[in-house]
Amino acid sequence: MARDTTDQTSISSVQDLTDYLAGGCKPVEKFRIGTEHEKFAFFREDNSPVPYFGDASISALLKGMQEKLGWEPIIDEGNVIGLSEQSGMGAISIEPGGQFELSGAPLENLHETCKESNRHLATLREVAEPMGIRFLGIGGSPLWTYEETPQMPKSRYAIMTRYMPKVGTQGLDMMYRTCTIQVNLDFSSEDDMRRKMRVSMKLQSLATALFASSPFTEGKPNGLLSWRGDIWRDTDNRRSGVLPFTFEPDFGFKDYVEWALDAPMYFIVRNDKYRDCTDITFRQFMNGALKGQIADWEPNLGDWTNHLSTLFPDVRMKRFLEMRGADGGPWRRICALPAFWVGLLYDDAALSAADELTKNWTVEDVIAMRDTVPALGLKAMVAGHGLMDIARETVSIARDGLRNRKRLNDDGQDESVFLNPLDEVLAKKATMAEDLLALYNGRWGKSVLPVFDEYQY
Repeated sequence: MARDTTDQTSISSVQDLTDYLAGGCKPVEKFRIGTEHEKFAFFREDNSPVPYFGDASISALLKGMQEKLGWEPIIDEGNVIGLSEQSGMGAISIEPGGQFELSGAPLENLHETCKESNRHLATLREVAEPMGIRFLGIGGSPLWTYEETPQMPKSRYAIMTRYMPKVGTQGLDMMYRTCTIQVNLDFSSEDDMRRKMRVSMKLQSLATALFASSPFTEGKPNGLLSWRGDIWRDTDNRRSGVLPFTFEPDFGFKDYVEWALDAPMYFIVRNDKYRDCTDITFRQFMNGALKGQIADWEPNLGDWTNHLSTLFPDVRMKRFLEMRGADGGPWRRICALPAFWVGLLYDDAALSAADELTKNWTVEDVIAMRDTVPALGLKAMVAGHGLMDIARETVSIARDGLRNRKRLNDDGQDESVFLNPLDEVLAKKATMAEDLLALYNGRWGKSVLPVFDEYQY
């Protein structure tokens, strides 16, 4: 999330919170695609991470992008921490370790999405090149230790950094040493949301396998294909993972609200200052937990939307659904990830086919897949079936869904062209992580340093 919200609209009941989520329902013709991608910034000269302060730095990149784009700076304690497009539709933000993120505008088709990411990367190169900075498209930091990784001066991250070691073993690695590609997609009704949430929650670990690209940590193989996927297995399990209640036939907006209410908070914002609230849940906040401690203790809609942005289930609900399973990767995968999910979820026939494919998968099946995919990738199993076979069928369904949408580019191609990177994975029977390990054990001579040359933007 690029900017924490300060909506002062008062809230007084669970129904208010439920109504807020339900307010995301929109007609099918207004469905949009919002793609986010993160990348590691590094100095070309020595592959070291880029700090926040200095002439060649993350803050200098943000200021340079502001000059190029004319976007509005987002300020936290006097430091620029992001940029917002004047329309409020797109944003640039920084993750805790300096990962540079584009939160794309909601666009009508994948051709526009791919053009947007290419424009962003081209503009960023113009700004970064004079500083000797490049960007790495991969799911996990391959070289730097946690101590070597810079920390960004963003108030919410300071609160999270203090809190994470209390609730899991890998939260700091999640914050500082991973990158992702995500897509945000719409729903038309509670029933439509229910089907999309159920299908995407079941298939999220398949996306982790298909996009696995984080096999290195601190200069050597870590024994995993998706280190990032493994990190999410013990980050903060009260706000992360598979949500069993989404498998229920009557799951609805209120069920997500009830779960979110009992998740610990991170903060509230008052007078542009962040107040640490990690000792209470949102339900306790609603029941007056801060009364007498601060003057403006009553919860508002900004508090709720901020809280929703601090929850990390495999599929996150706001007024849209966020697909959160994939590792970061090279630029072609920035288009492939939204293509995969748009194909599955934005065509009725494809959604029905994906629902049918996964209908007998239990919560236990999905959690077992989630536990084994980080190490095994497409060699994992789900409900007695090999994940490679499931991947082939699922990508085929996604391709049909994209073809059915009939959104063509100037050359008459439909959106299914963006699935090509996944076709290559399936043809080779090898993920990007396995390609990287083969290079490490072969041409790279057991060094991770060539990854900075060969997988940079």
